Formats: sequence, structure tokens, C-alpha cells
Amino acid sequence: MTAVAVEIAVQDPAGARIARDAGATRIELCAGLSATGGLTPSAATLAQCAQILETHVLIRTRPGGFCYSDEEISIMADDIARAVALGAHGVVIGAALADNSLDTVALRRLIAAAGDAQVTLHRVFDVVPDRQHALRVARDLGITRILTSGGFPKAPEGAAELAALVAASNGVQIMAGGGISPETVDALKTTGVHAVHGSCSKFIDCGPTGPGGGAADPVQVTDAEAVRSLVANIARW
Repeated sequence: MTAVAVEIAVQDPAGARIARDAGATRIELCAGLSATGGLTPSAATLAQCAQILETHVLIRTRPGGFCYSDEEISIMADDIARAVALGAHGVVIGAALADNSLDTVALRRLIAAAGDAQVTLHRVFDVVPDRQHALRVARDLGITRILTSGGFPKAPEGAAELAALVAASNGVQIMAGGGISPETVDALKTTGVHAVHGSCSKFIDCGPTGPGGGAADPVQVTDAEAVRSLVANIARW
């Protein structure tokens, strides 16, 4: 079996270093992971992370659904061009129409902005009405890989669907993501997925904040032990 790539979702250079030192293949870089599901990170954060480990940057201008206006697509296309110029090895994108099918017009604009960089289709894929059709569309668009849970809340629950997508992938990499931890990842062992994506994160208390000294919200950080365990478990497949 070909080695399965391990991608870790991180929010900062510290997370990128943890992923690198634990043996991960690459990172997906985003901001606001727990609060929003991930948004486009800052330029400075991207520039630093790209020097640490292969970096694929999430391009998502706002939280919420994946049906975007022309203005939002234009902003994301500009963000993509800047991300690639700053050293991003790839971008992570998605756009849908009102019926949840892939917005091929928008996706073509975003893919064109990426130039020669790799393109990952994010979990917009999990809301499409027909994943096999969407897989063919993604392949025709030239998308490198698809991040998906197989349409289930968590990827281990979608193992059978992930295996079916791998069987039909024909050159598109299938990357399992959603609800993956060192404890659950072995459910994907027989699916044949090309990569596994997880956040491997924990929350820490950064102490009081504000003029009144109120408690701060916990901060999400990359958990080194969880990354090491995930990488080790996948290496045993």
C-alpha cells in the first residue's frame, strides 16, 4: 500500500512546527478553526508557516454556507494569488450553488488564480446531492484532492462511502477528514484513502483578559502528542 499522507489543520507557526516534528506530511493553515470551521489566515502567518512545512492554505472569506457572491469570489481569487506568491504550496477551496451542487463557474475562477499550485476541494463536497457526480466534476476541473467525510458527520462513519470514492477517484486524491483522532483513525485503514486530515488540537486557558479581568475563552492549539499518535497509527497500516 502506498504511504498515506497525514495533513494537520493548524492555525499558527507553532502548530506547523509541531506537525513537522511529529512527522506529518503537510499542514492546512487557517484561522478561527473551532469558532468558524476555518477562515483565510493572515499573510504573515502564511509566510512563516510556508517556511516550516508544506502549507496548503484555506481560502474562505466568511463563515456560513458555500454559496458566494461575485464579490466574495473575487476576494477569494485575490487571496489565492497572494497566498501562492507568499509561498503556499496549495490552496483549499469550495463553492456551491443554491441546490448544493458545485459552482463550477466560481471554482474555475479560483483554480485559475492558483496557477500551478495544488488545489484541494474542501468539505463543500459533503453537502453535494451526488458525490460520484461531484467527483467527476472535480476531476474535470483539475482539482488535486478532495477533503471529505463521505457525507457523514465524521469520516470513520463514512468509511464505506470513502472506499467507493477511492475506487472511482481516477487520479483525484481522496483525503478523509472530520472527526479523526488517533483513537478513531483505524476505521479508515481499509478504505484506500490517499491522505488523512485532522486537527489534533486541544484547548488551553490563557488566563484573564480585559480591563475587568474576566475569564478568556479557551484557546485552541495543536496537540503534539495527538499528532505523533496519529502519524504513528497511520504508519502501521
